[in-house]
Amino acid sequence: MTAIAHRYEFVYLFDVTNGNPNGDPDAGNLPRLDPETNRGLVTDVALKRKIRNFVTLDKEGGPGYAIYMQEKAILNNQHKRAYDALEIKPEDKKLPKDEAKAREITAWMCANFFDVRTFGAVMTTGINAGQVRGPVQLGFATSVEPVLPLEISITRMAVTTEKEAEAQSGDNRTMGRKHILPYGLYRAHGFVSAKLAERSGFSDDDLRLLWRALINMFEHDRSAARGEMAARKLIVFEHDSAMGNAPAHVLFDTVEVERVKSEDDGPARSFADYRVRIDAEALPQGVSVREYL
Repeated sequence: MTAIAHRYEFVYLFDVTNGNPNGDPDAGNLPRLDPETNRGLVTDVALKRKIRNFVTLDKEGGPGYAIYMQEKAILNNQHKRAYDALEIKPEDKKLPKDEAKAREITAWMCANFFDVRTFGAVMTTGINAGQVRGPVQLGFATSVEPVLPLEISITRMAVTTEKEAEAQSGDNRTMGRKHILPYGLYRAHGFVSAKLAERSGFSDDDLRLLWRALINMFEHDRSAARGEMAARKLIVFEHDSAMGNAPAHVLFDTVEVERVKSEDDGPARSFADYRVRIDAEALPQGVSVREYL
């Protein structure tokens, strides 16, 4: 497939209601926070995981859409698939001395694993498959306003063993805690490099799949912990060249998210409490904008 020919940037807005969008394992699974501003954070890794999961469901492992980084995946076995397919014998921690064969192995990984050609990968473990710089990168998502985590007490009526049931003398309730945000609207910025796509083979079909994943990935990621999460807005900037026509931050500055009412009216509790405005007149020449959702 032909690699994309244009550079892109995007602004991605999503929200959570009565849920924990990204727990921090170093803080008892509390929602991640910027301690200086109390704004919520969602890591790029968490967002990429959801994109990978959507592609897995959508493509069902079809040719060219396998997922390299998945739960309990043995990475050396993933690398070995390239060597087996190309009938090359692997050497411990080394690529083949023949540069053409080495490039062929890395190219095979890009062609067969969606997330390798999209996000890149360092594949230099015991069986070495090279290294790829991914054309698609995401920053951390940050909440538009400060958020307030709540700690909710919950109980479990069942027990695990007969011994535990006897010890509780008929009272089977076990107390627990879960952490939620009543509401939070998050904003993330993303980048798509056409020049890096030339190296990994990231195509227009892959780009359309990426947009579809961002729009729909929360629909297949429901859980009691995350409450209601929804993609609210995807704003895509397209340059008319591979190198681009303007710095990314100039484009991001044209997107404003503001409260419809004053903050004195109380905390936001839905996306309807915000207004998203794109200053299209401020866009540099050679850049167009498209709005999804």
